[in-house]
Amino acid sequence: MAKAEETVLEIDLKALGHNYNVLRSKIKPETKFMAVVKAYAYGSDSVAIAKHLQELGTDYFAVAYVNEGITLREGGITAPILVLHPQKVHFTSLIEHRLEPSIYSQSILTDFIATANAMNIVDYPVHLKFNTGLNRLGFSADELPMIASLVEQQKAIKIVAVLSHLAATEDHDERAFTNLQLQRFKNICQQVDQLYKDKPLKHVLNTSGIINYPEAQYNMVRSGIGLYGYGNEPEVDTTLQPVMTLKTIIAQKHIISEGESVGYNRKYTSNSKRITATLPIGHADGIGREYGHGKTFVSVNGQLAPIIGNVCMDMIMIDVTSIACDEGDEVIIFGKPLPANEFAETAQTISYELLTGLSQRIKRIIVH
Repeated sequence: MAKAEETVLEIDLKALGHNYNVLRSKIKPETKFMAVVKAYAYGSDSVAIAKHLQELGTDYFAVAYVNEGITLREGGITAPILVLHPQKVHFTSLIEHRLEPSIYSQSILTDFIATANAMNIVDYPVHLKFNTGLNRLGFSADELPMIASLVEQQKAIKIVAVLSHLAATEDHDERAFTNLQLQRFKNICQQVDQLYKDKPLKHVLNTSGIINYPEAQYNMVRSGIGLYGYGNEPEVDTTLQPVMTLKTIIAQKHIISEGESVGYNRKYTSNSKRITATLPIGHADGIGREYGHGKTFVSVNGQLAPIIGNVCMDMIMIDVTSIACDEGDEVIIFGKPLPANEFAETAQTISYELLTGLSQRIKRIIVH
């Protein structure tokens, strides 16, 4: 990989393929694999990620919103794409781009049927989402008779899948609750199979579910964060590879005398002669103010340097007193060899928030 000359996010497709194969190895060969590529593929590049995964044999993709699915279609993705949270105002565009909606309420169901009827659509594929305990989106189990009645009265849609969302598959202290959710989903699936002769696909497992509850894989699983190199557990992380590496450079160095301050609001004051370096990246790029004040480290020439003072909108300052470095040298914010989850933990957050919060003004570089 070339040395950075500016702030860049390197996206390693070889690492992506490795992670895909690791996760695939956890499920049966016949089980379908849905890759979650919402939020710019967790802050990376949704089209580049999806294209590579499609080449590797991914069966399905999932996005949060319709515009994300349209981006994939325009980028050449031909595999089925599930929209996890479709909005009524986008139903026409969803159908025009052959996206599949996750239907989670009576109003969404009736409105989607009406839209499909108006467009003279027959047997349009939809997924039914059921709430089994996350209490965010989804039908309740007791709404199944209502759903069946509405579906029987029309020909515009066809139920191709049933899904739910698990709340805590990575938390071993919550196994009882996860098993309760899985039992609820199993009961729903049994009722659905009694209602429909064409048995729909079932998918409930996320990345941690694939690893910890493989017995509930049904005939499709969904993976998001695991594809990008993070498994929510240290022993799993060792088998995965970070796909994204955020890099920048040293823009300028300063010699700071004892008693001098650095940055806004003078939140860092030197207690001795120090050398600082300024980096062209800041909270407008997704590295928030919570990463300052010596809590978080970056890598300069293989050595760790703390971020000092307040993170600025476009710049951060680091202490390089004991590190041999020059202006223009590369700095690794996170990725290889500093995992994003460890970087995020210094600010008491998670890799998901860090990765998906990366600004689109950061240049993306695809590494094959």
